[in-house]
Amino acid sequence: MRLCPLCSGSSGNSTYIEAGNVRLLIDAGLSCKRITELLRTIGADPAQLSAILVTHEHIDHIRGINILSKKYRIPVYANAECWQQMRGQLKDVTPGNVCVFESDRVFYIDSVAILPFSSYHDSVHAVGFTVAHKGHKAAVCTDIGHVDKRIIELLSDCELVLLEANHDVDMLMAGSYPYLLKKRILSGTGHLCNEDCGKALVELYHRGVKSAILGHLSAENNYPELALITVHAALEAAGIGDEMQIALAKRDEPTGVFELA
Repeated sequence: MRLCPLCSGSSGNSTYIEAGNVRLLIDAGLSCKRITELLRTIGADPAQLSAILVTHEHIDHIRGINILSKKYRIPVYANAECWQQMRGQLKDVTPGNVCVFESDRVFYIDSVAILPFSSYHDSVHAVGFTVAHKGHKAAVCTDIGHVDKRIIELLSDCELVLLEANHDVDMLMAGSYPYLLKKRILSGTGHLCNEDCGKALVELYHRGVKSAILGHLSAENNYPELALITVHAALEAAGIGDEMQIALAKRDEPTGVFELA
């Protein structure tokens, strides 16, 4: 299995996963043209995509789906509530490529097991995904709101987790965002801060997760170096140190291809 964050941030999100003959995009939050360019930089062909999986209907996750699906005849998978919200924006997705999954229930594309699990983000019904194939398992979990025991259990035993480290609380509070937006981001249905990401990764380490990618960093309320320092501090305080491998998803270009073998 191979995983590559193509872009990750408030301007657009998309992650490529390859497992056997199955090639998936989780979200496509940039233009079709840009997603195509990013795929080709890692040697992937958009015409060979098996499916696009949608976490939720916010524009930074679905911007390119309409044209991508139409141009390359790609099936698009989302839950029923999400489809209801997206239909006006994805009107060019042909009926045959509209695929509805049931959240919190495993479905298969070929031999790849996909679990869309409900998260707490303030959309109509956001999900994260675990993807499993031939003994390997990875997860994409951004725009999550908060992490609880259920999420920890679902992500247990993943070899690699893409988890959001959206903001530094002090930067957010001192920044220029309106009060109501700050309140939304800090709420349990907003975004995960660096400190809470670090705490979650400590728990996940003890559940078998040994590698993580920090994603969906805010351009205004975080710095890549700060996110890494904060997460590493949480790991070191827990006595883990460098035993968990931490990478950082880039905002507008591929981070690199992570091999699960």
